[in-house]
Amino acid sequence: MSSRALPHSLWREPEHEQQLTWPTLQLRDVFKIYRSGPTETVALRGLEMKIEEGEFVAVLGPSGCGKSTMLVLAAALDEPSAGEVRVNGRPLQQLDELERSRYRARELALIFQSDNLWPLLSARENVALALRLAGAEDPGREADDALATFGLGQRTRHTAAALSGGEQQRVAIASAFARGAPLVLADEPTGELDASNEMIVLEALARLRSERGSTVVLVTHSAQVAAAADRVIEMRDGTAIS
Repeated sequence: MSSRALPHSLWREPEHEQQLTWPTLQLRDVFKIYRSGPTETVALRGLEMKIEEGEFVAVLGPSGCGKSTMLVLAAALDEPSAGEVRVNGRPLQQLDELERSRYRARELALIFQSDNLWPLLSARENVALALRLAGAEDPGREADDALATFGLGQRTRHTAAALSGGEQQRVAIASAFARGAPLVLADEPTGELDASNEMIVLEALARLRSERGSTVVLVTHSAQVAAAADRVIEMRDGTAIS
């Protein structure tokens, strides 16, 4: 079990659970219902999912199956309508707003299909800002090192808006790498990339697991992309079917 960046007081467990080993991410009988006036949309229907520490898992399914909703709940950006989402044994619903912000800044890296970065900041500034929020002592140097690791040493001063889609994704991954984010949630990160950049980004995600020990959860509609992971969980109609 890992609680690498957060204060122990934040992640303390109930006394009767302290001797147990918990998975990094677990969803227990999770429902998510969106309401708009009299209309209800059920995004998740009793979803059960368990992802262990250090795994690289792909969550595969068509648009509308609930996989992105699952990521939103795992990022503590929303709460389930019923059920429980746990990270390292702690139900995210129990965190107050300050604790959720600390969780996202220090324990979590979110990588989206696009819009991962501040467009007017340089690649270096984007990574350094994330490091500073995570409490890094020398965010500028650490940002430079991480960007060089992912082949972006010559692009550090370019604004995010001036980078290609593949470069932007690598900057986001470099940020997660530099922070040593224990949990990385990637939502269709290759959806707008060509085949060459897709492979580069998938290899970069794999490095987060192999070199940093991060737990990586990759959401995708592509079976080919999902094959890059060590394990595939398939979703349909708001629940896991494999």
